[in-house]
Amino acid sequence: MAEAQNIPVGSTTAGSIAVAAESTVATRMSAPPSFDVADFPVPHGREEEWRFTPLERLRGLHDGTATATGSGVKVAVEAPAGVTVETVGRDDARLGRAGTPVDRVAAQAYSSFEQASVVTVPKETVLTEPIRIAVHGEGGTAYGHQVVELGAFAEAVVVIDHTGDAVLAANTDYVLGDGAKLTVVSVQDWDDAAVHVGQHNALIGRDASFKSVVVTFGGDVVRLHPRVAYAGTGGAAELFGLYFTDRGQHQEHRLLVDHNTPHCTSNVVYKGALQGDDAHAVWIGDVLIQAAAEGTDTYEMNRNLVLTDGARVDSVPNLEIETGEIAGAGHASATGRFDDEQLFYLMARGIPASEARRLVVRGFFAELVQQIGLADVEERLIAKIEAELEASV
Repeated sequence: MAEAQNIPVGSTTAGSIAVAAESTVATRMSAPPSFDVADFPVPHGREEEWRFTPLERLRGLHDGTATATGSGVKVAVEAPAGVTVETVGRDDARLGRAGTPVDRVAAQAYSSFEQASVVTVPKETVLTEPIRIAVHGEGGTAYGHQVVELGAFAEAVVVIDHTGDAVLAANTDYVLGDGAKLTVVSVQDWDDAAVHVGQHNALIGRDASFKSVVVTFGGDVVRLHPRVAYAGTGGAAELFGLYFTDRGQHQEHRLLVDHNTPHCTSNVVYKGALQGDDAHAVWIGDVLIQAAAEGTDTYEMNRNLVLTDGARVDSVPNLEIETGEIAGAGHASATGRFDDEQLFYLMARGIPASEARRLVVRGFFAELVQQIGLADVEERLIAKIEAELEASV
């Protein structure tokens, strides 16, 4: 695995390609996945998976001292006709099927929630309106679990909005039946003091398609861990991400695409902009192609745009291959300032510098915003980007 780096402005880095000779490979965490908190030692910040995270700002989520309070978060689900929305207890068999916690916070979240929300789209149901899930923080500490399950050949779009102020640790499971198509837009638009640590697990059925768009703006610390695995051949995953890291914020996205099944595909594109002193973004992209996953086609890319001095980016793409029988595999990472030629071109045509900056940033994010496919959400996110840029002028 490539050593993670603090990338200076204007430089480019890429991780290494390693051929693993045994089942224990670098993309897997130091402790095996487990639902039991006791199986994970309390992190101290020196561990590979925690060394970028400011543990002192997690409010005790990592060491068991964070106690859930009654005023944590409220979850509201709006769903079209035909969709089943349930609140279930911890013993429901559908919980945890998409993936197992891979760190102590995710295990703590799984061990601590009292009720979970399960949203089910029946087989062969094609929704014309999105499912909207609102997670609103009310100033307390909470642990949560959410399941979205699509039956065979069902199609749905899910928008999950995180707002308000909270200290939240939660797991979200996406289970796709054979031939199903699911698009998930997860927006982290927290208040400035919020802390959010989450693991997203997607289990993709045969010939099913999963698209994830993760958008992170707010919060003091946001640490998200999207993970994908395949339950049958022909599965396809697209993981897109957009983050705008402001002064003092820590935003961390750690991805793992586990190609454990033959003839599946994945495409990962994350882009971030940073501004202000101590703005810190971390992107770790791990792709594992197991020995059985012949015919895999995968690519991952991370791009970062630094708008002001004082911001820091750590970007590490990792690709591990256990078989030579693949269709394609690659990765890339780059971090830099504005392209001076682009700014000069716009300003030479009479566009003021501040407006030119906005146009460049909008163009930088445009391809990801367009992946959402919902006009109201796209317009809201563009307005949020504009507001962030206004604050930096």
